[in-house]
Amino acid sequence: MKYQIIPVTPFQQNCSVIWCEKTLKAAVVDPGGNIDRILAEVAKLGVNVEKILLTHGHIDHVGGAAELAKKLAVPIIGPHIADKFWLENLVKQSQNFGFPRTEAFEPTQYLNEGDEVSVGEQHLQVLHCPGHTPGHIVFYDKIANLAWVGDVLFRGSIGRTDFPQSNHQDLLHSITTKLWPLGLNVSFIPGHGPMSTFADERQHNPFVADQLFD
Repeated sequence: MKYQIIPVTPFQQNCSVIWCEKTLKAAVVDPGGNIDRILAEVAKLGVNVEKILLTHGHIDHVGGAAELAKKLAVPIIGPHIADKFWLENLVKQSQNFGFPRTEAFEPTQYLNEGDEVSVGEQHLQVLHCPGHTPGHIVFYDKIANLAWVGDVLFRGSIGRTDFPQSNHQDLLHSITTKLWPLGLNVSFIPGHGPMSTFADERQHNPFVADQLFD
């Protein structure tokens, strides 16, 4: 799977255009805003977007999803249905965080643990990783050893758990029982900030380093 990261919104959220090199079919992961910037990158890459993928329901990750889906005539896939309340409250989210007014929407399909999403001839495994939000999911490309983890894990940090229905222990459990078993060599694209690897985080991350759980 090929990818291009596009920071969007004042929160500098890592939206990604991902595509199958053989077919040039593509998906957009977490289009939080700046739709014109995303469309310009899609045109530059010469790929054909066939779906939008969402990791969770926070506005900096989904704020542009409905508009982009309408412009491209593509479905919105994800997150897990436990984040439905976040998508239903997008108007309030946009007010609270100073974003342009964003209307509630319903994705074409919610995702569950063990589902698989195709992008051209490439496939992404779906992991349900609650904690930051109850319906947060992670997309994992087994062939490329690459994961899109949203706001579950960051380089040197983890997702916030001070939101409604967030849970710190659930987040730690998701990271240690869902992500770590994928392997040390997995690289990941977080929702914000630079990429890292699970090996680096297991050694250095002050929240989830292995030595904390010995």
